[in-house]
Amino acid sequence: MPPGVSSCARTTSPRKIELFRGCCMVLRLVGMLLIFGLCWGVVLPASAATNVDLSLQPAVEVPVSLGTVDNQLRFVPQQIQLDVGRRYKLVLTNPSQLKHYFTAKDFADGVWSQKVVVGGVEVKGAIHELELKPASEAAWFLVPVKAGSYELHCSIPGHAEAGMVGSIKVVSTLS
Repeated sequence: MPPGVSSCARTTSPRKIELFRGCCMVLRLVGMLLIFGLCWGVVLPASAATNVDLSLQPAVEVPVSLGTVDNQLRFVPQQIQLDVGRRYKLVLTNPSQLKHYFTAKDFADGVWSQKVVVGGVEVKGAIHELELKPASEAAWFLVPVKAGSYELHCSIPGHAEAGMVGSIKVVSTLS
């Protein structure tokens, strides 16, 4: 018997071997599709799994101020609540005379970022932190896909310690 051929191959017809290989390929394909389907359902919100184009969903506008006109180091509001699967437009403004950062890495890891619009420019891709210079504005279009409570802070040294912190709570409205 040639090397690499099992003793079963001696007694099994070539037709049966071909059928067995075909069945194995089908089982692999079904397994891959099942895994892909499970990942798709876990990664995307329910509305995406039901063939709704989230980019066409009207965005709920949420204004967030980084700092205040009198240069207080705080977010307004300090607590933000969002729903999984809903499209939002976070309108970030900096009315102060200092630059600030909107930093919420864990939150950013749990959202689908469609784009950030700043001064007529669209930025697409993964977003983890936004810097806003004095008197600037940015609009972050996103869809939360993971429920949880997330820390928000300004990453400029001393700002978080002075009170520029907040929280973002993402809730699942699915029962």
